[in-house]
Order: sequence, then structure tokens, then C-alpha cells
Amino acid sequence: MKTRLSLILLLLLVGLSGLDAMQKGEFQKSNDIKVYYFHATRRCVTCVAVENVSRKAIKDNYGDEIDFIVINREKEENLALVEKYKVSGQTLIVVKDDKVENLTNAAFMNARKKPGQLEELIISTIEAMKY
Repeated sequence: MKTRLSLILLLLLVGLSGLDAMQKGEFQKSNDIKVYYFHATRRCVTCVAVENVSRKAIKDNYGDEIDFIVINREKEENLALVEKYKVSGQTLIVVKDDKVENLTNAAFMNARKKPGQLEELIISTIEAMKY
């Protein structure tokens, strides 16, 4: 009887500590979200704008919580990622596990003239992937 009571108390304490961690946000796994920007060696003004707006949106809203990774798709050391995500041109994607959201078209349409719209899209995509 004493062993059962001890076991029940132990399970209760473990469960409560897990609940406390969840309330503190320790189980949120948003840090496994990555934003990749693939570009060529030669870049146009819009390509640079996509990178700058994306970097700023992530830094301003998530700090170091979300990785923003810029990759020159023409360098040999990056070919594995280029193949993994089937990149054939400048590409902006948000990735979590096996889920990939491609924001490239919206990024190139908005980065220079409507950067706020691109920032909102990046944030809403990340938020949707967090949970």
C-alpha cells in the first residue's frame, strides 16, 4: 500500500511539473522552424530586398528563436539542401520537420514596394507552423 501511494504521488508530481513547463512555454518547439532563402551568386535589387525584409521580420519578431539561413544555391557545399528542397531559382521557404511553405512568389512581388505585406506573410506562416 505504501509503495502504491508513493508511486501515485511521484506520478502526480511529474505530471504537475510537466504542466508547469507547458504553461511557461518550455514545450513550444518553434525553434525547430527554419526560414531558408536560396539565392544565386549574382543578385538583383529585388533578391537583396527579399533577404533584407525577411531577415528583419524574423529578427524583429522572433530574435534568435527562429533561424534565418541564407544559402547561395550555386555553391557546391549547398547542393544537398538545394536538392532536398528542390530549389531551382531564388527561393524563400519556411520549414518545420517535413512541412515546407514556399513564400517565393509573394516575397518577390512585395519585398520592394510592400515589405509590410511580406513581413506579415512570414509571421503568419511561422505562427501557423508553431503548433
